[in-house]
Amino acid sequence: MNPPLASGLTVLIAEDSATDRLLLSSIVQRQGHTVLLAKNGAEAVELFRQQRPQLVLMDGLMPVMDGFEATRQIKALAGEVLVPVIFLTSLSHVDALARTLEAGGDDVLLKPYNPMLLAAKITVMDRLRRLQETVLQQRDLIARHNVYLLNEQRVAKAVFDRVAHSGCLSAPNIQYRQSPYALFNGDLLLAAHTPSGDTHLLLADFTGHGLPAAIGAMPLAEVFYSMTAKGYGLGEMLREMNAKLKRILPVDMFCCAAVVCVSALRRSLEVWSGGMPDGYLHTQATGQRTALASRHLPLGVLKAKAFDHSTQVLPMLPGDQLFLLTDGVTETTAADEQMFGVERLQRVLEANRDPQHLLDEVEQALRDFRGQTRDDVSMVQITSQVPQNLGTPAMLYTDSGQCSPLDWGARFEFRASTLKQFNPLPYLLHMLMEVHGLRAQGAQIHAVLSELYSNALEHGVLGLDSRLKRDAKGFAKYYQLRNKRLDALTNGYVCVSMQVVPECRGGRLTLHVEDSGPGFDVTRMLSRPLVLDRLSGRGLSVVRQLCPSARWSDEGRKATVEFLWEALA
Repeated sequence: MNPPLASGLTVLIAEDSATDRLLLSSIVQRQGHTVLLAKNGAEAVELFRQQRPQLVLMDGLMPVMDGFEATRQIKALAGEVLVPVIFLTSLSHVDALARTLEAGGDDVLLKPYNPMLLAAKITVMDRLRRLQETVLQQRDLIARHNVYLLNEQRVAKAVFDRVAHSGCLSAPNIQYRQSPYALFNGDLLLAAHTPSGDTHLLLADFTGHGLPAAIGAMPLAEVFYSMTAKGYGLGEMLREMNAKLKRILPVDMFCCAAVVCVSALRRSLEVWSGGMPDGYLHTQATGQRTALASRHLPLGVLKAKAFDHSTQVLPMLPGDQLFLLTDGVTETTAADEQMFGVERLQRVLEANRDPQHLLDEVEQALRDFRGQTRDDVSMVQITSQVPQNLGTPAMLYTDSGQCSPLDWGARFEFRASTLKQFNPLPYLLHMLMEVHGLRAQGAQIHAVLSELYSNALEHGVLGLDSRLKRDAKGFAKYYQLRNKRLDALTNGYVCVSMQVVPECRGGRLTLHVEDSGPGFDVTRMLSRPLVLDRLSGRGLSVVRQLCPSARWSDEGRKATVEFLWEALA
């Protein structure tokens, strides 16, 4: 049975023997191919340059330029396109076989020429040529698609970066380093100021890396920024984040995260960590570093009823630093499969003498380790810093300012079951910010209202003694006791009354915060000087500093503050 013939090729025959050229030309033409003839290697190279034949039959030993050099030049001219070269030789020149392969030859045809064997070799070479042609076409198609996808990802990344980095990462008290494994970073770093001047910070590590890992970043950023701007605490924000990720992420994806609130005004650090490496709190006064271990499962794993949003609260004075990282740092791997690891990181932490240079020192240790990253790498350090200006509102408004409610009042009473699970401050602040004249004082109003509500709840309803917070151990005990008493709460209330009245040149806001507690010695408390550099007993000092008109009545159970504004000309 005859082999199937390749159809319609242009074949270059380079042979110095006229007889062999005639014989080969006759055989190849009978097989249905077009023939180009060359008497030496130089002619073969020039014909190839002009006509671009698809296959070459090449004699090795020819005058002017031998077949070996001609083949090298033809292969160079062909580039990545496969132009098969079949060398013509005889058994007496078997020593030339190795040279044919070195020169780039693809096959050998021995003299005397067998037409069937020649046809079979041409068919096989044509099949290889077509196969590579298909491969090159598919490669080019993949390359075009890849360029298209990369352009799409760059556009998406530009949008993502504008959303994800719209907070306060550029603040002078925040340093960070991020090194994505792919175009999209599977690690997410967000920071934003609350209306009262605290800082919320989130460092998250989604399953995997690249675009799939960044899918959950947009909704997470949306929840983080919107709820922080409205004054929600970590608990409410964590519940919403977990519920949203649980709803939208596939079952094999989740989000390890550390979410913190750094409050220089309250001298505190509130932390929630799920599935993240240990963070480290550096106390400036003592030089001590406290490890903050993960206590929870990652976000997006548990259903809402099973999710634990409880946080850890620690003292953090202005000047103290918090260091957080993702596992891409410790899992950086050397050529011998040894990981950078926690021990090396801790040695860098112990050797550090200036916390402001800590990130640089960790980066240098990773370079000295000469490892290869296998995941996104992120580090962030935030220093507790008292805000310089509480006058800028954290919330943005787009209304015209012409429909402000100017004469109204409202009273809210929050009882035990509500106090256990609901934070009314964002709701109350939102109502007050509808009064356009108050927006410039939004941060002060939020800070004062937060302190008054916290005092009413913690000292009034729950009966906690702020003197517990005089040292770090007492600080932790205070918040453990707070959570315990809040869980067991069955009665008690906090009332908030708001009165907005117009005046000739603007208006007046009067806030009353009242609780069901036993009260306190107002005269003794107000006789104390304003002290803001201690852990305990600072709430009333903050209120008095931000609102000099503050006053207390009913044995301390009722606080009243006022804010004035002038109408714009």
